[in-house]
Amino acid sequence: MSPEDKKILDRINAYAEEALADIDPQKTRISFQLEALKPVMEEIAKEIGSSVEDIFIRYMDLASEAAVEADKKLQATLDDEEGADFSSIANRLN
Repeated sequence: MSPEDKKILDRINAYAEEALADIDPQKTRISFQLEALKPVMEEIAKEIGSSVEDIFIRYMDLASEAAVEADKKLQATLDDEEGADFSSIANRLN
């Protein structure tokens, strides 16, 4: 992930934390959540000369990439604990 991509992802995620703070993402339609993020995506699109749609696609790609990296880190942590039992690993993750 490039530094510019990281800035975009961090900016949208920070905005999402505020804009979506009072909702339950499991019970709220994705379309509503994306509509709430539209202002920051429009702002970024204007700043870099892109379309909102392109920013949306880029954000979804970056969020997926970040999730994969987080999973890799978790797997590495679990691999480091090869000899540990499930309880000790679970306690470490809390």
